[in-house]
Amino acid sequence: MILRTSPEQGLPRQAFLTGPRPALDPRRAIARPDLVDIALAAQVAAARYVEPVSQRCRVPRTPMRLDRGSDARPVSELLFGEDFDLFDCDGDWGFGRSVADGYSGWVAIAALGDPGPDLRPGPATSITARRAPVFAAPDIKTRVLMELPFGARLAGTAEERFFALAGGGFVHLAHIAALPADPVAIARRCLGAPYLWGGRSPDGVDCSGLVQLALAAAGTPAPRDSDQQLAELGTAVAFAHRVPGDLIFFPGHVGFLTAGDCLLHANAHWMAVVEEPLADVIARLVTAGVGEPVTGVRRIQGRTRQPESAAPHPITSA
Repeated sequence: MILRTSPEQGLPRQAFLTGPRPALDPRRAIARPDLVDIALAAQVAAARYVEPVSQRCRVPRTPMRLDRGSDARPVSELLFGEDFDLFDCDGDWGFGRSVADGYSGWVAIAALGDPGPDLRPGPATSITARRAPVFAAPDIKTRVLMELPFGARLAGTAEERFFALAGGGFVHLAHIAALPADPVAIARRCLGAPYLWGGRSPDGVDCSGLVQLALAAAGTPAPRDSDQQLAELGTAVAFAHRVPGDLIFFPGHVGFLTAGDCLLHANAHWMAVVEEPLADVIARLVTAGVGEPVTGVRRIQGRTRQPESAAPHPITSA
């Protein structure tokens, strides 16, 4: 910090902070002009470093927004049971970062609460049904307290036919049953789900949210946005060597390649999660004037061979 004295008599000295201010991705790095994550103290000079307060999402789902206020643009969302590092509060809104994927944004304070007792004996338990009712008692004929979306994280203990939530309520064990290890099969569970910018569940999902939720449920954590997924997931594959299960990337878009050279994706054209010929998707982009419809193909580890019964149709226009 450099202190300078103003030449004008009577004016106080002014402080100018000097030091490193590297270019960081604001979607992940908490490094605003007025506050910086204390974890970045060795990288970013700041007048104010903040240590986050641990919070947990206590509602089925809540938007993360670009700015405070219910009219601000959504950028992602938190699901029930997901942890949130809170760095700042302004009225009814809190700024912070989702622990699940490191994405930052503003969240309604009313949707958050203290983590409380975490009774998970081992790996986290999550909802695997598209939607699961939470019953007031371990009985399917009792009152439903709320409904949780696919991917909601649960803390509690299994008791006979139900999972008892640490904060109260019961979820039937059928709704937390194990999923197949195939992310494409998991993504297909969302077919028909409405397209929702920033969504991360079958209640409403965007393209990268569908990829993220399917991969996460299959055991592969994924970043939030499609450009991050292109840069960080799997290994690059030539378009001509694509096989079902690969991720196909377009400008600002992503989907799963499936058998028959189809694309399984959440998209704003149909405003839903659909499975359609890849050639149709490419043709729409070409018609719209996109010069390079396909920007990359990534293969998640373990998917290296084309099933004999699902040879793709060749496409040479991309």
